[in-house]
Amino acid sequence: MITIIRKELADYFTSIRCLILFLLVVVASAAALYAAQQGIRGTGTESGFIFMGLFTVGGAIPSLATFIALLVPVIGIALGFDAINNERSTGTLNRILSQPIYRDSVINGKFLAGMITLAIMIFAAMLLVAGYGLRMIGVPPAAEEIIRLFIYFVAVVIYGAFWMGLAILFSILFRSLAVSLLCPLAIWILIGNPVFNPYVSFVVPAVTDSIGTSLMLLRISPYWLFAEATAALLDPLFRGLGILTVSDTTGMLLRPLSLDQSLILVWPQLTALICLTVICFAVSYVVFMRQEIRAT
Repeated sequence: MITIIRKELADYFTSIRCLILFLLVVVASAAALYAAQQGIRGTGTESGFIFMGLFTVGGAIPSLATFIALLVPVIGIALGFDAINNERSTGTLNRILSQPIYRDSVINGKFLAGMITLAIMIFAAMLLVAGYGLRMIGVPPAAEEIIRLFIYFVAVVIYGAFWMGLAILFSILFRSLAVSLLCPLAIWILIGNPVFNPYVSFVVPAVTDSIGTSLMLLRISPYWLFAEATAALLDPLFRGLGILTVSDTTGMLLRPLSLDQSLILVWPQLTALICLTVICFAVSYVVFMRQEIRAT
């Protein structure tokens, strides 16, 4: 499997697609850093975690956390939509399997290589914002801020792994590259995109007026789970949706939650994301192992 991972990493980092994704991440990081600079100087941060404001404060230009929520599904889908069917169409898949390589090593290696590539991109974006932001604000991060950002980074990788697993699944099911790309993109637009999300905007309010039922339906969306996890990790003042309403918090002096309380609040969302990722990859694994692979 190590051989497959090394081969996939070499293909990723020498491809134009990966270069374009890296440039997109760098541009988004620079824009988010500029937005954080203007926002912190203008209003500051209510929670008192100034360094973490580099990742959450935005304005006309979204924050880095918002950019990451938009870019991670795109990166995951771009890295996984042709993982299997491209090898099949070029005739290299049966050549690989003719070597002393187990079939499960192929799909495991491709998935892990994609996760490593995605993690490097996100880590580079966070490191870029943290480095330049530290020089800009002159306030070093506290230990709790570093831990929160590390857990947030893990959550981002899990979120990206879900979309990559979904793209690999369609890559196994369909031989056409166009179909395997359009299917996960359509799912992302419907339930995983905060900009074009008719599921959140129209379907849920029309189905029920109950807050609890609405939240349950909203949490079917992986984006919604990730958004709640991001809010709880990067904003210590976050109390969770459905727990306190706006009228309940009016006039209340909110104190930042401690790290352990934020983890308790975010644990169900992280668990749900992990389960969705495992289920998606498990289905991909079973389908790939049962498929007949022959020379074309």
